[in-house]
Amino acid sequence: MGENRFEPAYLTLHQSGELKRRGQALWEIMKECQLCPRECKKDRLKGIKGDCHSDYRLKISAFHPHFGEERPLVGKGGSGTIFLSNCSLKCVYCINWEISQGGAGKHRSLEEMAGMMLELQRSGCHNINLVTPTHYLPHILLALDIAAGRGLRLPVVYNTHGWEKEEMLKYLDGVVDIYLPDFKYWNPSVASRLSSGARSYPEIARKAIVEMNRQVGVARPAANGLMCRGLMIRHLVLPNRMAGSKEILNWIAENLPKDTYINIMSQYQPVFRAREFPQIARSITRAEYREVVEHARNLGLTNLDIQGYWW
Repeated sequence: MGENRFEPAYLTLHQSGELKRRGQALWEIMKECQLCPRECKKDRLKGIKGDCHSDYRLKISAFHPHFGEERPLVGKGGSGTIFLSNCSLKCVYCINWEISQGGAGKHRSLEEMAGMMLELQRSGCHNINLVTPTHYLPHILLALDIAAGRGLRLPVVYNTHGWEKEEMLKYLDGVVDIYLPDFKYWNPSVASRLSSGARSYPEIARKAIVEMNRQVGVARPAANGLMCRGLMIRHLVLPNRMAGSKEILNWIAENLPKDTYINIMSQYQPVFRAREFPQIARSITRAEYREVVEHARNLGLTNLDIQGYWW
């Protein structure tokens, strides 16, 4: 399948009017917001900020071609990344904390977001990569509907921390082409401690990833090496086995296809508030990374993105 013949999942829903209808239905949920697992029930439409620190206004930090993502997303033209401000998970070691918890960014209209998508397409990007999208689900669908009407044809990447409600993901069935979730933790108490009380993270992330896999299946690159559809899981190895990496990989091997794409990430650094937590107050060692990779291979997982320097 050549890139030029690719037709994004959302195009059919746009043409039928369903994409706009779903966006409007999600917009109404913000009256008593339950878009994310925190279910704060704040009336964001009245300008009250939810636990994510967002009200009804769309806030975007930046948009540009990004060359630091996974190789099948980057290609030659880059991944068309839109960095959305604020976050529902609030990890103590977030590398982008100025955006996710500091709220850096500017308020933008749906028309402006649609324009960003089209500008990224014109600049030669291979996809639209929505970073930290959960709390802006209504805005994304409505902006995507506008952009599709103006000629957007790139695959949509849903780049998420993985703490996603299964019932909200169903609104994205037939909209998202590539799911790019983190699977951060296995242990609820660790999740609670490192991500601002998100004790439900492991259970909710498992259900979310199963739903994502149901929608888009295994990620396999096209003949040109670019990814157009599928599930791409990221797992960040933490110091002192804090993430529960082996348990996460065991679960993937038992519940998903063995060729599920898994990026085993080595780039953890103790940034933001991480040094307040002794067990994650340092970088990982090569031995810690090797242990996780060897475990994945022993499980028969075959589609591993391994960072070569560390391996």
